[in-house]
Order: sequence, then C-alpha cells, then structure tokens
Amino acid sequence: MEIIELPLKDIRKNPYQPRQTFDDDKLEDLKNSILIHGVMQPITVRKSVKGYTLVAGERRLRASMRAGLEKIPAIITGMSDKEMMELAIIENLQREDLSALEEAESYRELMTKAELTQDELSQRLGKSRSYIANMLRLLNLPAAVKQAMNEQKLSSAHGRTLLSLKDPLLMEQVAEEAIKENMSVRSLEAYVKTFDKKRKIKKTGKKLKFLQGYENQLKEHYGTNVEIKKVKNKGMIQLEFTSQEEFERILAMLQKK
Repeated sequence: MEIIELPLKDIRKNPYQPRQTFDDDKLEDLKNSILIHGVMQPITVRKSVKGYTLVAGERRLRASMRAGLEKIPAIITGMSDKEMMELAIIENLQREDLSALEEAESYRELMTKAELTQDELSQRLGKSRSYIANMLRLLNLPAAVKQAMNEQKLSSAHGRTLLSLKDPLLMEQVAEEAIKENMSVRSLEAYVKTFDKKRKIKKTGKKLKFLQGYENQLKEHYGTNVEIKKVKNKGMIQLEFTSQEEFERILAMLQKK
C-alpha cells in the first residue's frame, strides 16, 4: 500500500460525508498535535477529474488546513461512489461522540442509500439485528422527545421506554414529566405502566397472536412501524414513513427481489 504526499489544494471534500458539523475545540487540538507530530495516519482519497476526492479522514484534512500544511500523506484507492458513501457513513458511526439519534440516522441512511435490509446491515456492521432494530425505533419518537435526547435531558433507554406509549402527544407529555421529576429509566418504566393502566380510552379487542407476530417480523425487517388490519377475509398492511428518504428506502425494499 503506497503512501504519497498530496497538495491539500488538490483534494476535494467527500460529497457523501454525512457529518456536517465538527467540534471546533477538538479540531484545534488535532491541529496542535499535527504541528508537533505531523499527520500520524494518512487520509484516503480517489482520483477525480480535477485532482482527488476525499474518501476518509476529513478531520485530519481540516486540521491540516488549519495548521497551514501544504501537503498531506494519502493513500489512493479505486472505490466506487457507492463504496465511498458506505465508508463515509461507517467512519461516521465510529465517532466517540456519536449520539444515539445520530447513530440511528446513520443506520437509516446506510439502509436507504445502499439498499440494505436490517439483516444485511447487521452483518455488514457486526451488530445484532435486534440492536439495530432498537436503534432505528428511536427515529419514530416525536420531535420534542428527540430534541430532549439531543440536549441529553433523556437517554436512548428513556426514548425506547416512551415508544411503548404509541401516542406521540402522550410521549411528549410523559417525557416532560420525566425530565421535570428527573426520572431514572426504571422509574419511567414503572410510571409508563401505571399511566397505561389509567388511560380512559383503550383499544377494544385484542389482536390475534399470529398477526402480532407478523407485525413484529415486518417491523424488524423494514425498520419502521407496521400495522396489519384484518376484517373477515380481507385486510391491509400499513408501513409508516417519516421522511421522503425513508419512503424511498421502504419502496426500494418492497421492489427488491
């Protein structure tokens, strides 16, 4: 594997980079380290029409620019657009400061753009399918709860507990109470169970066990909420999507042979 020195001015940023913001203090620390020790690990690039396109190592590239370097050690690869996109997302997943929601968004993005099922994604990343399914479920939380998680007022475990309430408005109300009372995950679980029992409006009738089983399988496979409705010999399967990207991902999976 050959490492060569490339001019920074000839390197274009990765258009598939999912990360849009970089911690300024950490970039400054990396810049200072580079000024003392140099770039310890080469970046990865591929040849383009005008110079090179970055594949991996954007923090090192940005910090080197801050340090005023003219050249940077690099490895040239012949990756395709799809491989570049996958590597950029996977590299993003390896960040230490990645939040649970950012991780979930990266999973969904990888599934959408690479047209992967949850099974294929779990094999690709070496994580269990149940872990990925649980992370993806967090994306079904209402915006207010997601914001509270981003502000570290609630953990991902709090978020998963709130999902059992089903009703988005109810999730927001219970989340506010959990923050106000500084509830632990265990306390919230107990509160949710009690609250559920006290609800005045309850769904009538129980869904047949075999239908519930199919619903759970489809939820895991498609990474979204699924509801099966059956009346006599007819029925309907509903798949929920919360964005255009998610719609296109589900559609691609449905059309995939």
